[in-house]
Amino acid sequence: MRLLIWLVLIYVGIKIFKGIGRQEKEPAAPTGPTKEETFQDPVCGVYVSEDDAVIGRVDGERVYFCSMACLEKYRAGLEQK
Repeated sequence: MRLLIWLVLIYVGIKIFKGIGRQEKEPAAPTGPTKEETFQDPVCGVYVSEDDAVIGRVDGERVYFCSMACLEKYRAGLEQK
């Protein structure tokens, strides 16, 4: 029984020694927020990402909206002009 305990202690000691001697570290994966381009809704002023936006076209130019309601308000405003 003592022999088994000594073997386990020696094994653990070798693992600890190898771990301390190792200087290689794996690069950490980025955990912070990613920088994603945002666009301001021209109706309500909310900023939205391209993935979340409702996209409309005015004179061939893309306009980004936070919702269909804002897109419809924008189109109604263009029709009144």
